Amino acid sequence: MSDTTGEQDLRAHAYEKIVKGLAFQEFKIKPLVMISPSSSWSESFYQEGTAELTGGLGSAVKGIPRLANFPYGEPNWTLQTKRHEKYGMEGVISYEDEKTNNIDVTFRTLLKVGRAVANGVDAEIYAQLLANVGNTKAAGATWDNATLASQNPIQDILNGIKEMAATNINVLDGSGVLLINEIEFAMLLGNASVRNAGQFWTDAVTKNGRVGRLCGLDVIVSPVVTTDSGSLILKRKECATWKAAVPLTVWTGIDPGVKTTVRAWEIGVTQVVLPDAICSITNTTE
Repeated sequence: MSDTTGEQDLRAHAYEKIVKGLAFQEFKIKPLVMISPSSSWSESFYQEGTAELTGGLGSAVKGIPRLANFPYGEPNWTLQTKRHEKYGMEGVISYEDEKTNNIDVTFRTLLKVGRAVANGVDAEIYAQLLANVGNTKAAGATWDNATLASQNPIQDILNGIKEMAATNINVLDGSGVLLINEIEFAMLLGNASVRNAGQFWTDAVTKNGRVGRLCGLDVIVSPVVTTDSGSLILKRKECATWKAAVPLTVWTGIDPGVKTTVRAWEIGVTQVVLPDAICSITNTTE
């Protein structure tokens, strides 16, 4: 059947492409985790215990006598089960607004719909990363401390890297990420030691929130990072998995001469599979 100007077959594909493009630009946390498809409503996975194995009282790993039995060690895993959640938003643009408004209400609606889904998914992934950190290191002083000499974000970040290295997690192989909010980012750029440390900092600017490298880590800035929790150091792709039951999907409904409805949704769940691949640096802000 042939289509005339304004009908869905001619316009829906463009709307879908725009919404997905805008949403993918806003995803900053999601690209940091592994993405895996799912065909089940609930997902189960095993989360490995973070503690190093020891021999127990009187049977230490160190100092085994000659001909003595080896100490026994047994790793542990905890079965975690979670259900998928739906994230979605829709916007309606009246025919009159689409044709006559002084601002591009169609584009602005598409932008907001895409951002809403991206923000909801990113916020949930970040919340799960924060709730399952395997390593924690408090900053020596807040990065906006009134005493300038006490501000030492570089050492705080290096201490976090050291904590992860102690659990055999290497984030200096190109997989490491420093995840911070816009407040912490401003403090970093304003810190004298960061500005003057050319060997730690580069000014490379790329998409999806990456603003440079510090101490061998990609710096990612996102507003979903809460200001009272400190920054996170992550090992990209290994720390967690986003199980996607339904990837980002867009539907457009056109009621000719009346309105256009744009709806976007995604269904998935976060699995933090390696807590030791996450380190929280606390006490960075007041």
